[in-house]
Amino acid sequence: MSQLRHAKVDDIQAITKLIALSARQLGGQFYDKNTIKSALKSAFGVDTQLIKDQTYFVIEKDSQLIACGGWSCRKTLFGSDNNNLRDPEKLNPKTDAAKIRAFFIHPDHARQGLGNLIIQRCEQEAIKKGFHSTELMATLSGINFYKKHGYRGDKTIIHTMNDGNTIEFLPMVKS
Repeated sequence: MSQLRHAKVDDIQAITKLIALSARQLGGQFYDKNTIKSALKSAFGVDTQLIKDQTYFVIEKDSQLIACGGWSCRKTLFGSDNNNLRDPEKLNPKTDAAKIRAFFIHPDHARQGLGNLIIQRCEQEAIKKGFHSTELMATLSGINFYKKHGYRGDKTIIHTMNDGNTIEFLPMVKS
């Protein structure tokens, strides 16, 4: 049976492996190997602030992490601890959108509702903290998932990563 829980600092190594596996196998249908390699150094990866804030979740089955994702009350929209666009300042729930962050699913467990469990929990918690909207930076592989959950976005952007390589994302919002 799968269990959803808050991520712990002890999970960082397993989360890092899960993100890399998911990015390579599921993201590999949308991005080339060099883009994924660069993204794993900055755009994709663990943001320990989310773990410290208790807003990042994992799902484990038989002691293996099979899904992760979270939300944030801070200005950083996406990226790992190594991302060059970090802003740890807290958001104002009355005027700012909570951030949906870093959803990755083990390829063997994709399309089994794990992302649904995590996003519902994230949105519920953001609402409890007073937020009226959420926003995210969707990977190309995540766009359809987020659309199913009511997120809207219309124009992709090209993000330059720390090493100068670029990756395409779609900014999305939900009220």
